[in-house]
Amino acid sequence: MIAHPKFHVIRLLLISCCSLCSLLAQGQEEQPTNYDQLTSLFTEWRAFETPPLLNGVPDYTAATFEKRWPNFKTLQRKLQGIDTSGWSITKQVDWRIVRAEMNGYRFNRRVLKPWVRDPAFYKTVWTYRSDVPAHEGPTHHATTELWTYDFPLTEAEKDRLISDLKVITPLNQQAKQNLTGNARDLWVTGIRDIRGQSMVLQGILKQEGVESHNDLVNVIQQAITSTDELVSWLEAEAETKTGPSGIGKEQYTWYLKNVHLVPLTWEDEVMILKRELARAWSSLKLEEHRNRNLPPLTAADSPEAYAALAEVSAQSLMKFLEEDEIVSVKDYFEPALREHLGGFVPNERRNFFWITAHYDPRPLYSHFYHWFELARMQEEPNPSVVRRGPLLYNIFDSRNEGMATAVEEMFMQAGLYDDNPRVREIVYIMIAQRAARGLGSLYAHANEMTMEEAGGIHSEYTPRGWMKTEKELLIFEQHLYLRQPGYGTSYITGKYLVENALADYARIQESKGMEFQLTNFFDQLNAIGNIPISLGHWQMTGVDVLK
Repeated sequence: MIAHPKFHVIRLLLISCCSLCSLLAQGQEEQPTNYDQLTSLFTEWRAFETPPLLNGVPDYTAATFEKRWPNFKTLQRKLQGIDTSGWSITKQVDWRIVRAEMNGYRFNRRVLKPWVRDPAFYKTVWTYRSDVPAHEGPTHHATTELWTYDFPLTEAEKDRLISDLKVITPLNQQAKQNLTGNARDLWVTGIRDIRGQSMVLQGILKQEGVESHNDLVNVIQQAITSTDELVSWLEAEAETKTGPSGIGKEQYTWYLKNVHLVPLTWEDEVMILKRELARAWSSLKLEEHRNRNLPPLTAADSPEAYAALAEVSAQSLMKFLEEDEIVSVKDYFEPALREHLGGFVPNERRNFFWITAHYDPRPLYSHFYHWFELARMQEEPNPSVVRRGPLLYNIFDSRNEGMATAVEEMFMQAGLYDDNPRVREIVYIMIAQRAARGLGSLYAHANEMTMEEAGGIHSEYTPRGWMKTEKELLIFEQHLYLRQPGYGTSYITGKYLVENALADYARIQESKGMEFQLTNFFDQLNAIGNIPISLGHWQMTGVDVLK
């Protein structure tokens, strides 16, 4: 859908990229006198959103949520009481972000209730950094980010790790009181996450230098015992869990529109994902026909072969982005990409994405646009305090997952694979996989399918059987999408919204006789930040797709 302009509210930003970037900088805008009310409220809201402590850990008990509800309603009234008349679109966008986050809190308390329905919510130890601004799916407020530690530990880092891990035992005890839900798929699959935490904790004991710190060893052993006890309790309780895990179509649609600011319904998303699935399969077959006389792609079959392929591919992508004027390449782009080139994986252990990467990693590296965005958050913080850090409740998904998915095909259409047309086939396979898994997640949330049945769509409708080779990815993805409504579809629907923004942006420029430049589009969207693409669309074009 390309939105039609409402001429009395549209303010077209018909200036060069440099001029727009200057306009976006808060220091270059005339600040409305009451905008400070919003930034002050935002700070107050974020402080409230972090729950109080109970026995030294975040308190997710029903009594505490009930006690704090009047304070939340006060914050909502304060937000609604801010007069935004006369504000620039940029400032109005910030107001909507704060409202969306408050809607997310309300929805979680009323419907999603991960602390009640979702055992995986109590997973504390994370071994990897997410490729989006925050961990995918609901997480509690005291996670241990193990990937931030280097072993052997300094004394200060040892103390930090002890402090981090001390939350596990009391939080696990609280979990047994809070987890009263009846969502069977979430319950049963969540046990896998908690069991995995025990294995990770045991792995910490084997890290260099850990055994010499008796105080750290004791905390880890207590955490292992507590985690194992929680697993046993969850397994015993699982026998009584019989209810659905999806939130239903009506709640799903409300969540999309009011929290993630995706201007679509459950039914709209079904239609879009079915269309993309069919388009991807048919385009793949046409590509295969077109390329039928070309030699097939061959997969890297050794560590040396993969390393050489990864190097050539990284150079190819970076050269393409700069020389073909796709986006303004920053100094931090290439280092950010090179941290994630991956390594050789034996054929029998490759999951879907590493199957594609062993043929040609450029489609996956295109998706790693993610890492450019995370580096930008660090190197060029957004001038708006509202946008500077990760938005809560994965509200960023349409922007970050949508953009990363969109550029896979956009880079292809702009010529990235002119040197090897066979690689275009991989792009369509990746689109089909994401459409299939998102479609399955929609049916799971509508409670028309179990998580396992949704995974069947994911597996059966991915071309070449590439989702049948390694089951862990299938379980991980479908479980995540059941835990976090809207995330499984955000890759394809976010891509759709990015394309819609590009279409409006180009149409408006053409109507004014201006030359379209792809670099300007990407640079402007990047400067706007990691916010819902519907808001980026509005700020770039003046077209409010949420109305």
